[in-house]
Amino acid sequence: MNLPPVNLFFACDDGYIPFLAVTLTSIKAHVSPERTYSIRILNTGIKEEGKERIITSLSDENFKIEFVDITPSVEAISEKLHTRDYYSKTTYFRLFIPELYKEIDKALYLDCDLVLCSDVAELYDTDLGDNLVGAISDGFVCSVSRLHGYVTERVGVENPADYFNAGVLLMNLKEMRKTLFGEKFTTLLSKITFDVAQDQDYLNVLCNGRRVTVGGEWNCMPGFCSDCKERKLIHYNLDSKPWHKDDVEFSDIFWKYADRCAFADVIRKIRNTYSENDKSEQQTRSLIDIAEEQGRDEEKNREIRRELMSILV
Repeated sequence: MNLPPVNLFFACDDGYIPFLAVTLTSIKAHVSPERTYSIRILNTGIKEEGKERIITSLSDENFKIEFVDITPSVEAISEKLHTRDYYSKTTYFRLFIPELYKEIDKALYLDCDLVLCSDVAELYDTDLGDNLVGAISDGFVCSVSRLHGYVTERVGVENPADYFNAGVLLMNLKEMRKTLFGEKFTTLLSKITFDVAQDQDYLNVLCNGRRVTVGGEWNCMPGFCSDCKERKLIHYNLDSKPWHKDDVEFSDIFWKYADRCAFADVIRKIRNTYSENDKSEQQTRSLIDIAEEQGRDEEKNREIRRELMSILV
């Protein structure tokens, strides 16, 4: 049986190269010898040394790694790519995939702060039908009631449980192109700024009502996955970073792969020298405060809903 290649995409900068290496190491530990895994890492200029260490240590005939500089695609709208706190503009790169790869009909985008405990091909093979994406409800958003008003009133997702996390995103590129996804994203970007989850908010707007719900075992977030009977993917979301602090749930699984990867020494040094353990936690609390305030801004939310209706028809 000739199985299709697994098209995997990441977005990365120099700062996250070591953690990308951990993710790729965990993926490769579970691959099937019967499949080809085509990995494309979108970036706007990663140092050659980092690229070389990843390719040399991991790439082979069935696990093909390519670094793709998408600077020309990003430059035209770079000033509109709003960011906050510790986020960089790379978080938006997943939204360029449908137009950058018109020859591909299906892709799986993954963040660089996660590890796989199963073959990622199983997730990739999820049937999307004519839906735009396959994704998992955001465990953090579902669990924090103060975020619900923002999701329903500002983003326009009627049920907070339907708001998905974009760090694990199976994309039906063919259907997305049919809906003029790239054009609508660019228009939204010029008219509406989302301050909380940024690109994730745009994705939830554009894919609202056209999502296949994937099992939560494919996006287990430390502290928010008590219902997961099986853990196939662990996502160290928000401030749950094992390379910053020791009390992160499932940190032993992260270090299992971190100590095997080509950047093990770098990651251990980051952990040993990191002294601002509460910084990201403060940013998360601030994020919740902002979301709660914006969820209550009825006038602004009505204005945004009118804009969304005019763009998405």
